[in-house]
Amino acid sequence: MRGPCAAPGRMSARKRTAALDKRTEVAAMLSAKSVFQEILDNDESFRLFCSVAASGEAQGGWENGRIAALVPESRRDLAPKIARHGTDEDKHGRIFNALLRKRGLEPMEVPRETDYTMLLEARGIGLAHDKLRRDEPLTDHDIVIYLAHSRVTEQRAAAQMTMLCRYFGDHPDLGRAVRMIADDEDNHLAYCHEELLRMAAAGYGRTIQRTLRESALVEMGVYRDVSLAVMAQMGRVLGWSRAKSAPLAAGIRALYAYERLGGWRRMVSLRMPERRNALGGPAQRASGASEAPELV
Repeated sequence: MRGPCAAPGRMSARKRTAALDKRTEVAAMLSAKSVFQEILDNDESFRLFCSVAASGEAQGGWENGRIAALVPESRRDLAPKIARHGTDEDKHGRIFNALLRKRGLEPMEVPRETDYTMLLEARGIGLAHDKLRRDEPLTDHDIVIYLAHSRVTEQRAAAQMTMLCRYFGDHPDLGRAVRMIADDEDNHLAYCHEELLRMAAAGYGRTIQRTLRESALVEMGVYRDVSLAVMAQMGRVLGWSRAKSAPLAAGIRALYAYERLGGWRRMVSLRMPERRNALGGPAQRASGASEAPELV
């Protein structure tokens, strides 16, 4: 409705601001898309991108497989869902490696400073790998830790895949893989919401709240550091000038500042998802495919 002081036919200040915000958002999206396109067009930067992604997914697959094997008797109903979570992440790792092979490339060793999963473990987020290597049953508290850690990291993964779908969902080489992984990540996030709410109803509410907040605050710092490290590596590979690298680094730091100021709350809130029992069935696979190359 037009306000009493608005001149007919002229855009109100609020609408002008909204339009400017929309143009700014579109410009930022185009800028990010151009950076991703540059990474994808170069073999070495694409190799780094896929290697970092595949490594993280492989570690996640191993972690979930071990957790599924060690679930306490009181939570055995969760074991198939945790195993499915791990199977999905193994599949994602194979997909990224298949994308490399499709271009005649081999995975590279992931620089330590870009290893998101390892750095999170080093900061005490999630279940320690030493614990998972032992054949000792986990506790209900351990399951809360796992679910809270997954709630935070799956929020990040789902957001990243949504962005990649927006940019490359129709890409002839990447589109199918990106859409499949994005759908899986949405399932993982829904699963974490639902199971954490069940645990909260069972009396673990305060522990869940505390663990989610601790995990989110640490994850934000790790994500910032890894993002800066990856961009620095990409800049060296692609020969970016300081004039190009500096704004990208500033954007990463600005995101961290926003999340510290309150954006972190989106990573710790819980609501019953529309997708119920998201990991209750078998893992999806492309029509009869048993190997990752057929998924792309």
